[in-house]
Amino acid sequence: MNAILIVEDEPNLGVTLNEYLASIGYTCALATSVKEAKQSFEQMNPSIVLMDIGLPDGSGLDLAREFRKIRKDFVLLFLSALNDPEVRVEGLEIGAADYITKPFALKELTLRLKRILENSSTSLPDQIKIGPLQILFSSYEVIDANGEIIALAQKECAILKLLYTKASQVITREEILNQVWGDDKFPSERTIDNYIVKLRKWCETDKQQNLTIQNVRGVGYKLTLSSGE
Repeated sequence: MNAILIVEDEPNLGVTLNEYLASIGYTCALATSVKEAKQSFEQMNPSIVLMDIGLPDGSGLDLAREFRKIRKDFVLLFLSALNDPEVRVEGLEIGAADYITKPFALKELTLRLKRILENSSTSLPDQIKIGPLQILFSSYEVIDANGEIIALAQKECAILKLLYTKASQVITREEILNQVWGDDKFPSERTIDNYIVKLRKWCETDKQQNLTIQNVRGVGYKLTLSSGE
């Protein structure tokens, strides 16, 4: 079962999360400060981090950035009473898989975790090479034809994984919304298009077009592999 680091300074909530998640099979550690969280992150090597933003000795956003510099192969979720859209966007830009506003039901957290983990766990290898292009799903990165490493946001990586696992099939916008955003607030079509634009720019560095992402007008998108993996 996945190991979860809970970074939460509110005692009752922290203990409740720790006990509840442990009771359903997760290995958990609770940190109530930035200092404790850094120690636990190094010792525990968690696969999931639940991060409060307002901590007594620093910012959860800054701490998440530090963690991402050390490792990128963990799922990050923010838990915060702050419902400021700018803060939410900042959290998602760091690479958070979700941003959950307090108060929330424990069942809601469990369902969100389950969906995220199901989306991230596939039989795909961690590193895939298509011509000069490379995909590194576990670290949320791609490498273009010039050898440049490009960091992906969690949802960009999830869209790429969905398209890749269903290569040569047309994936509707509705399916992308359901698979990548689930029960979250749906983004605008412009948001999805912006993610696709970034992925296309990466593909287009390969002049041989070993991998292309096509816009099927009015329907969705299709990823095509010209030469296989």
